Amino acid sequence: MDDSKVRCEWVKGGNALYYEYHDKEWGVPVHDDSELFEYLTLEAAQAGLSWATVLNKREGYRKAFDNFDIGKVARYDEKKIASLLDNPDIIRNKLKVNATVINAGRILEMQKEFGSFDAYIWSFVDGKTIQNQWQLMEDVPAKTDLSDAMSKDLKKRGFKFIGTTICYAFMQATGMVNDHTVDCFFKLTKS
Repeated sequence: MDDSKVRCEWVKGGNALYYEYHDKEWGVPVHDDSELFEYLTLEAAQAGLSWATVLNKREGYRKAFDNFDIGKVARYDEKKIASLLDNPDIIRNKLKVNATVINAGRILEMQKEFGSFDAYIWSFVDGKTIQNQWQLMEDVPAKTDLSDAMSKDLKKRGFKFIGTTICYAFMQATGMVNDHTVDCFFKLTKS
């Protein structure tokens, strides 16, 4: 971890996982359906909690949810869900765990309709990262008209735990929007 680099304000004081996540993932475009499903699950899991909590449990999530194999997760039964709710390696919130299983099933439906979840979700930004130019982290919105539209459409399609703030965080995580501040080394090297 190079502490001499200028990073987005939210990373300061974070642990090594924060730095790693910021430096290598946050804002990098993701187009793999399983990875998109992972981010969607983690962003929903984070609701009401710190991102550090989620990052610390990320490997537990990967193990517990079969490396985010969408087909397998969509087939989880009540027994499997009960075992997940007893798993200390994930956030054991019944609504969030159930939402993950439900959302996997909805993604399978979208793969049939659109060819991939990627094709559907990236259509909200016309397949291109929105390059924002925020000076300060407090300028970065928690939601936008675009995340409102995404949330509304996903809910209409049966997705759960998918509010507009979760959608915007998902868009940031998967590189649909680049919200690194203009002074951040990541913005300077990736723009």
